[in-house]
Amino acid sequence: MESVQAIKQRFEIIGNDPRLNRALEKAMQVAPTDISVLVTGESGVGKESIPKIIHALSHRKHGKYIAVNCGAIPEGTIDSELFGHEKGAFTGATSTREGYFEVADGGTIFLDEVGELPLTTQVRLLRVLENGEFIKVGSSQVQKTNVRIVAATNVNMMEAIEKGKFREDLYYRLSTVEISLPPLRERKDDIHLLFRKFSADFAQKYKMPPIRLEDDAVLLLLKYRWSGNIRQLRNIAEQISVLETNRNITGNTLRGYLPEAGTNLPAVVRDKKSESDFSNEREILYKVLFDMRSDLNDLKKLTMELMQNGNGAKVQESNKNLIQRIYGTPQEDGRIFEEVSRNDILPSQHVSRPEPIVEHHDEDDDDGNYLFAETVEEEETLRLDEKEVELIKKALERNKGKRKAAADELGISERTLYRKIKQYDL
Repeated sequence: MESVQAIKQRFEIIGNDPRLNRALEKAMQVAPTDISVLVTGESGVGKESIPKIIHALSHRKHGKYIAVNCGAIPEGTIDSELFGHEKGAFTGATSTREGYFEVADGGTIFLDEVGELPLTTQVRLLRVLENGEFIKVGSSQVQKTNVRIVAATNVNMMEAIEKGKFREDLYYRLSTVEISLPPLRERKDDIHLLFRKFSADFAQKYKMPPIRLEDDAVLLLLKYRWSGNIRQLRNIAEQISVLETNRNITGNTLRGYLPEAGTNLPAVVRDKKSESDFSNEREILYKVLFDMRSDLNDLKKLTMELMQNGNGAKVQESNKNLIQRIYGTPQEDGRIFEEVSRNDILPSQHVSRPEPIVEHHDEDDDDGNYLFAETVEEEETLRLDEKEVELIKKALERNKGKRKAAADELGISERTLYRKIKQYDL
């Protein structure tokens, strides 16, 4: 068996990280068998190298090796791509087509981004893994295939299983052996080594002197998060090699090529309270608008019952749930229906108030002067809407316009406060 170092040289793998070495050792050990392998790791860590190593060291090395990006094939055609189809199976199927599992018989299939497979395709794939059988699209004939399946994914498979996006039985069939590759940010000692390798490759490719990083640039390189991993590092090295005329790269120069440089540093949390409040208010307004249509219909129904029955208490009792949904808690606006019960009239009708009583007394006092005494009995204003407007204005002023706080102070729901503000045009 070849050594890990020999495998690295053969497949141009750079790095000495222990987790990387362990992943390569597992690939070498599992290669002579036919068991399925699942390669996991973030996007850009180099997962495609593992199935190549497994195929090259297996007894299938003289068979075909086919790599399939499951995420790049449309859902409607992926079954045809993997398993083939018969002529006339669907619109555009003008001839019979062999699928990848038929073409790769005796070889290895690498299913990249296997977590993106549709559930219907997962059922077909499970059958291939269990007994090597598949059926072409539009056919009823069962066919046999002898392929080695190596899959890879950057998806958290357990989360996908919990959400119902991936079959649990298929996961355990694929992950007979699981090989995990570490992200680049956890391979600190390999980052500069990889950058120098890429710089040398691009210098040779574009026939120009290789670039060299100053000490501050190396430090920045090691601190950066590298969310795109090795793929991102390679792209950065290529950009700098092509665009920079000065081949000595400083930290400031490198920073210009790193998107959101320094995202690994402690984040400064900005105060977004006002934005959050606005978003919250906007959501509530949307909800009020969406509910308004049904509320209007219910109010029409309630009004008609009041007009027909003429008994406010009876209508209130029979429509208790409806009134509570529209007006909030029983305490909110319940007084309107109390007035209806006492007067048996519609809430929109007004009770006429008696005119102020004016009494005139002409009396002759001891001084002989006439006193004109006027006694006026005035009713205190008892209009509910005027009191409500006054209370709402005071609550909003005390809470500096924050409607949620004002609603809490008034003891009403936020939705009711918005309706009142709209009703009184505040």
